[in-house]
Amino acid sequence: MKITGEHEKPKGKLIAGEATIPLKSVSLTSNNLFGFSIKGDSLNLAGIVRFSGTIINDYAEGQGLTPNDEIINWTAQLVVPYKNDKKDRKKKITEKASTLVVRYPEGAFGLEVKPTQPEIILVKNATIWTMGPKGILENNDLLVKNGKIWEVGKDLSISPTVKSSVVIDAKGKHVTPGIIDCHSHSAAFSINEGSQSVTAEVRIQDVLNSDDINIYRQLAGGLTTANILHGSANSIGGQNAVIKLRWGLPPDGILFEGAPKGIKFALGENVKRERSWGRYPETRMGVEQVIRDAFTAAVEYKNNLGSRIRGKGGKLIPIRRDLELDALVEILNRERLVHCHSYRQDEILMLVRVAQDFGFRIGTFQHVLEGYKIAEAIAEIGAGASTFSDWWAYKYEVVDAIPYNGPLMENVGVVVSYNSDSGELARRLNTEAAKAAKYGPMSKADAFRFVTINPAIQLGIDDKVGSLEKGKDADFVIWSGDPLSMYSVCEQTWIDGTNYFDLERDSKVRQKVKEERNHLIQKILSSEEDDSQYDSFKRGRRRGPNEVEAYSCVGGDLQ
Repeated sequence: MKITGEHEKPKGKLIAGEATIPLKSVSLTSNNLFGFSIKGDSLNLAGIVRFSGTIINDYAEGQGLTPNDEIINWTAQLVVPYKNDKKDRKKKITEKASTLVVRYPEGAFGLEVKPTQPEIILVKNATIWTMGPKGILENNDLLVKNGKIWEVGKDLSISPTVKSSVVIDAKGKHVTPGIIDCHSHSAAFSINEGSQSVTAEVRIQDVLNSDDINIYRQLAGGLTTANILHGSANSIGGQNAVIKLRWGLPPDGILFEGAPKGIKFALGENVKRERSWGRYPETRMGVEQVIRDAFTAAVEYKNNLGSRIRGKGGKLIPIRRDLELDALVEILNRERLVHCHSYRQDEILMLVRVAQDFGFRIGTFQHVLEGYKIAEAIAEIGAGASTFSDWWAYKYEVVDAIPYNGPLMENVGVVVSYNSDSGELARRLNTEAAKAAKYGPMSKADAFRFVTINPAIQLGIDDKVGSLEKGKDADFVIWSGDPLSMYSVCEQTWIDGTNYFDLERDSKVRQKVKEERNHLIQKILSSEEDDSQYDSFKRGRRRGPNEVEAYSCVGGDLQ
């Protein structure tokens, strides 16, 4: 192997007897990571073979990867450094276009064909978790018509004259309502506007990212609805957005139509970290005062709305609209729910008293890890508790968290849900619900309420989702087994009677993604363009111009 050129723009070739194999896309970094590729025909392989490795002093070793993902081990020993003043001429090559499939959204796991809603869906012979008055039904059927649940019962059938229908034999499988996450930050380009203590005017709806791959991954875990919240940088943060995970639709297509409006509040350490935000408040008492000041201003603003002030020349001028105060007035009018980040019992009680003083409604205390200490006060004002199952020890204000928190609050009448606050955990909320059954202890059906009907109640959407009852949206999941078992997998996820995830289809997509990735890599590697396109990857120790090293190589079939 002969390597020529500058350290930033190395070139090279392999010489085996009379055969000379040029090296492509040669790179050598500052920490002596070495990479190159060759045409595979020299190894009786179709396509480009990629090699990578490390050079340490006079020795190099690494691995090669064939177009079929087979591995070739190689080593090299420095023979002699030498100089060569030859300069290669650059060639100008026109790139050939690739033929790729358009997907919705664009990307590896986008759908090649937009999903359609069958007129009739019949799921037969399943164990159905209705999460309603009927409870869990063995060997029952679920009938869906035009995106709505039509009937749950035994021996249901459909007319053979129906033009568009899907019949699924779910014998041995379990069917549940779609899982609902009451605290998520997925599908948003940004979540924190931390410049001020009160930013009630900003809206998550304006920064929704319906192309976020987390939507697809969470569909694969049975999630169908999520409450996308502003972050916890502010005492009063931004307005939330409730979404359905309709993968492949634009941002306005994933909004949950008719969901009550909400807003994010926050208490505790995140708000008062003056080193991070550099603004008031710096203490818990300051957090309370920010909230009281904001609502005092909102009350005055509300009382003045519709009135006019006398300007210059005696002209009557309407009160100037304030988007921040408009949102606070909606809270005062009980038209917007408060979802409040909280941990300690003292700060939870503080906001309970502020809500009572100003007469607004708290939809949920989020996290609420000391909620078990003052659960009666939460229940008294009708607030929900959207908590973690067993997260603690990640900062000092959660030092008193216990895994019995959710069941204890449920026992005194608080509507409790388990949330993710994590794009990763949102894929496994079914097994989070299993922890409620463990620590309750409570029945499996009651535990599964923590991720279905209970978060629906908290978000004010329980008339549409959260249970499998006649007239509700056909948001349902087909599981391979008991949904609370860690061994069960989500096989299909349906939203509004439309299939947005299918495990069998997913396996085919994964194979296509692998093939397309290899196709694109091979296209890049087989390009005849000058290797200068790789310059951005070649940074490191400078050598003199035209400095050359020659190596003796051994690797697999390559001698």
